[in-house]
This record gives sequence, C-alpha cells and structure tokens, in this order.
Amino acid sequence: MGEATVNEQTINRTQEVGNVGSGGGIWLLMPLITIAAAIAGPLLLGKPGVLVIILMAILTVLILCGFYTIQPNQAVAIILFGNYKGTDRTTGLRWVPFWYGRKKVSLRVRNVTSEALKVNDQRGNPIEIAANVVWRVQDTARALFDVDDYTAFVNIQIETALRETARQYAYDHGEEGEPTLRDDAEIVGERLKRDLQARIDVAGIAIDETHLMHLAYAPEIAGSMLKRQQAEAVIAARQKIVAGAVGMVEQALEQLSTRGVVDLDEERKAAMVSNLLVVLCADREAQPVVNTGTLYG
Repeated sequence: MGEATVNEQTINRTQEVGNVGSGGGIWLLMPLITIAAAIAGPLLLGKPGVLVIILMAILTVLILCGFYTIQPNQAVAIILFGNYKGTDRTTGLRWVPFWYGRKKVSLRVRNVTSEALKVNDQRGNPIEIAANVVWRVQDTARALFDVDDYTAFVNIQIETALRETARQYAYDHGEEGEPTLRDDAEIVGERLKRDLQARIDVAGIAIDETHLMHLAYAPEIAGSMLKRQQAEAVIAARQKIVAGAVGMVEQALEQLSTRGVVDLDEERKAAMVSNLLVVLCADREAQPVVNTGTLYG
C-alpha cells in the first residue's frame, strides 16, 4: 500500500488488505530455501556450514511467524509500526511479513442482557427496567482504535441509553395516544435501538435488535401501585356492569310497555328501575321479597 494522509486513512481504513495478506506469500519460502541450500551445500562439512544452518533456521522461524488463520466471521487488522494498513477478512491460512502486527476481532453476533436498573419514568415514578441487546462489530478499525475497550464501551452505553429511554415514557396510563413502557414494548425497543446506535456508532458497532426484558415498579411503591391498579380495574368493571344494567332495564321497560303486560305510571317505573339496578349491580345475589300489599300501602 502507498502512503496515505491521516484523513484518507480514516476514510479508507475499513478496506481489505488485499495482496498484503495473500496466501501467495507462501511461495516466498521456495526461493529462500533454494538460495540457502545452494550456499549451505558446499559448506556443510565445515564451520561455515553450521552458521548457514543457524541462519536458515532463524529465517524459517521468521517466515513461519508471518502465518495466521482467519475463521468465519472473524477479521484481522494489519498494523505496520503503529500505522493501520487494512483489515483482512478472507478466511483460511494467511501470511504477511513478520514485522506486520495483527489483531484479531470477532465479527460474530453478541447477545447482552443488562442488569435491572432503577430509574424514574416520565411521571417520576421509580421503576426497574432491563433490556436485551443484540450487537456485532461492523468496523474493525473503529472498534480497535477509536475506543479503549469496545466491549466495555457497549455495556456502558447500553445502560446510559436505557436510562434515557425510560425517562421518555410513563410506565402505564399515559396521555391519550401516548405510548407507555408496559403497553408499547415494540415502540420503546425501536427508540432504544436508535438512541443506542447513535451512541456507539463511534466504535463501529451495529445494533441488530433491542427489546425490554424486565419491567416493574420499584419495591417501595409496588404495593401502592398494585392497589391503584386494582382500584382502576374495579372501577372499569363497575362501569361495564352499570352500562349493561341500564341497557337491560331500558329493554325490560320497553318490552313491558310494547306487549301491554302492565301499565306503569312514572312512580312505578322509577321503583322498578331502582329495584332492577340494585339487583343487577349488587355484588351479592338478590334475596327475593314477596310484597302482598300495594305500592301505595
């Protein structure tokens, strides 16, 4: 590779090494061994022959030090005296001159589940939340050289993004049409993914998937929130019961009037409506009372 400025190196540093890591370097062994053998042959019986053999051994070791292997979903960053030269992604047995440094980076998908964090939601209620994140290295140069430890960097940014996302939503019962943490996990997950991707893009990391793994009120308010949820559930159930009872009473009065079963004045209608609503809305079964008199005494 030719010399490059710092800016050009930064732009092009994810390109393949090309011929530097080519397996064709293996052929370098053949002429070296041939030349060494031609020199060493006549001198093998004397002291110079021992020196040649030692030099051949050293040369062979140095050549062998240039070999390395790349497995599937693995890359090797090539460095020359601190200068980044490129990334080799070709699998199999590879070779570069021994003075080239090599750093292996796994490109496999990684799965991380964060610890349960205690944060405040949009309404200030303390909650516990945890998320699962699927990520992988996309740019080996950024992962190696732009951050100190990209794995630790990702873990810290997951916690930071999760805290920030949790503050943007209420745990439940948000405003009309407003997503909540409990009922809109997909929307929250997408928001977390975008925020996290923006934070770790400097490290050359790609986020494949994010979703919430744990969500609950903090222990100090869990009991109070449970009572509130139970009260809201009771109110909602009562509203449905009352609405159904009113409909049934209305239907009963209409059918009695249409069929001419009984002629009811307004006072008797009011008494019937009251009795029917008490029967239909009561928590207990109604106890029948036989009235042997009249409504008016």
